[in-house]
Amino acid sequence: MKPVPDHAVNRLRTWRKSVSTRPFLARGGSVPRCEACQLRRDWCACDWRPELKAEAGFCLLMYDSEPMKPSNTGRLIADVLPDTTWAFLWSRTEPHPGLLALLRDPEWQPYVVFPASEKAPARLTEQVLPTPGKRPLFILLDGTWPEARKMFNKSPYLDALPVLSVRPESLSTYGMRVAPKEHQLCTAEVAACVLEVAGEVQVGLGLQLWFNLFSSRYMAGRVNRWPGEEDAALQQALLPFLSPMEENDENRESTPA
Repeated sequence: MKPVPDHAVNRLRTWRKSVSTRPFLARGGSVPRCEACQLRRDWCACDWRPELKAEAGFCLLMYDSEPMKPSNTGRLIADVLPDTTWAFLWSRTEPHPGLLALLRDPEWQPYVVFPASEKAPARLTEQVLPTPGKRPLFILLDGTWPEARKMFNKSPYLDALPVLSVRPESLSTYGMRVAPKEHQLCTAEVAACVLEVAGEVQVGLGLQLWFNLFSSRYMAGRVNRWPGEEDAALQQALLPFLSPMEENDENRESTPA
């Protein structure tokens, strides 16, 4: 086990717990967990957490209880990209001032990531179009599918932003996905797809592998069995990502051999 990473999601989780009026009873809450990776202590994956760097940023809008859930995968994005990931609790009428400041920051070009099947077709794009002097900022709506739809439809401060829709079946990382359908992608998988769309293929691959290892061990813990045979293969695949990656064109345009 390693110290709990100091990143936006963990800080939000700590704050959310501090203002809670009663204990949060998550599924599997009685399982002794590593505080850093939220897996069973005997299956801690902290030693395999990648260290990644990305040109893109992520802004997680999290539904009320989402930061508290050990199964939350938005946290996995912040695990590997702590310097370029922000997290805020969602509010329809009182968005956090830090969120509004981030959306106005001239360094960033925000995109709301949401499926093309939803409304606002005029705002839809399937490409990340470079804007001179700006870096892409991907806004991920982190919650259940009904919660994400509610956040998309009832956040007026997002209404003027372009909506990025990804097609996972066209991306090289799609073959490693756990969910069989596009609308079942979890937050971390969406982020991995979006990174590839933005040209940061290797970073997306590292995040996808970290999610796969976490998911495999988390599901094994739910049924009290050892992780499957894929665990060793995932560890091996993560080895190239265990030291900080250089931000250069080669990393963003190719995958490791």
